[in-house]
Amino acid sequence: MPDSTQIAAVRAYEALDSRGNPTVAAEVRLHGGAVGRALVPSGASTGRHEAVELRDGDPSRYDGQGVRRAVAAVNDVIGPALADDADAADQSALDARLCALDGTAHKSSLGANAILGVSLAAAHAAAAAFNLPLYRYLNHHYHNPGESYRHYDESNRHPGDYNRHSGASRNPQPSPSTAFTLPMPMVNIISGGRHSAGGLDMQDFLAIPIGASTFAEALQMAAAVYRAVGRILSQSGPYPYGVADEGGYGPPLPCHEDALGLLYDAARLAGYRCARNGDIAIGMDVAANEFITGDGSYALQAEGRSFTATELADLLAHWCETYPIISIEDGLGEDDWAGWEYLTKRLGASTQLIGDDLFTTNPQRLARGADAGIANAVLVKPNQIGTLTETLDTVRLAQERGYLPVISARSGETEDATIADLAVATGAGQIKIGSVTRSERLAKYNRLLQIEDELGDAAQFAGRDAFARFQL
Repeated sequence: MPDSTQIAAVRAYEALDSRGNPTVAAEVRLHGGAVGRALVPSGASTGRHEAVELRDGDPSRYDGQGVRRAVAAVNDVIGPALADDADAADQSALDARLCALDGTAHKSSLGANAILGVSLAAAHAAAAAFNLPLYRYLNHHYHNPGESYRHYDESNRHPGDYNRHSGASRNPQPSPSTAFTLPMPMVNIISGGRHSAGGLDMQDFLAIPIGASTFAEALQMAAAVYRAVGRILSQSGPYPYGVADEGGYGPPLPCHEDALGLLYDAARLAGYRCARNGDIAIGMDVAANEFITGDGSYALQAEGRSFTATELADLLAHWCETYPIISIEDGLGEDDWAGWEYLTKRLGASTQLIGDDLFTTNPQRLARGADAGIANAVLVKPNQIGTLTETLDTVRLAQERGYLPVISARSGETEDATIADLAVATGAGQIKIGSVTRSERLAKYNRLLQIEDELGDAAQFAGRDAFARFQL
């Protein structure tokens, strides 16, 4: 046991994210000397049901995007309330206190960015106090909700050696409740929507390396497809090489189907079979909430066409018949429940249908969707809900109700790699980080490579089995 996991001090300051906007960086120091640090991401296309991100609104600083108010919430309210009176090893109790300090349904008083920063930093500090990799520490909390790690039954512990190269730790380690599984990466290759100035309305076109046998191989395959897209664009004339928020190419393609064709051709150029039962499959983030109109129709300005919910669902179904698309995110708007019901009946048996804006990592919204049989997967973004405990609750609920959880980054990211450990700790099976460029993306990919190497022969990879229910 560490000397103490009682919180001694909590501090926050402004840091910058990958778009050059301020975000909250939080640090939690424990009486035993351990320190945890976390940086909070931020989205561009955000749903209205997300927890509230507190911004300053002062146009003289960062165009109003400063987070001094959120930083002050940590330093002046949260820090004094937790210091000498909270145990970082009791994540559930800690997060409950953070929510109580805020006192609002959507964390609008202190800000979800302030609350999440402290929640994640405390987990990092506690993991460090027990000399555990974060994924092992979180694995305990995931499988033992509401139980402090400090009270973990010593009879369930075994000698550990999580760093097989350096032998860095011989402290008792918790037996994992499940084998540790590296997630299938869904890699952003071509971007549109709010993430890019290329002109496409739909947001992401992704390579899913379903033929890989390890995480490292999956990442290499996705990188090869990314490079092949660059070669095709360089030979195609007028397309620029600009990259979007998440590192994907953002060329001004004439229509969305051209993006699908480009991704298909690039996979083949890279030497892979692009097919549902092949090496590379395709995923889409439609982000339909970004182009739904006031009358409930969906306007694709890039193509000069407008669709009803049924027509857009039928268009997506047609593309699934033409291209090896196995995953569609936010195919319809966040409150278009009737449209989602039709889309699920149309494609739910054969295609992963992810709710992002639809569910916003919120257990209540996910439960509503599960009760109605709407969608079959949920995107998990900790800053949409605001605490680590609520994030774990959402993943747990998804798996209990037969929904596939997909751990996800945001468009405004930092070098913080917490979600990599989160994906492994929960056995989520899939992760959506962005492209294979830009250091804020690579920090998370590289952390997963590190975990895979650290686990050695004990590492498992989700692979094609992540989509087994769709009979690839």
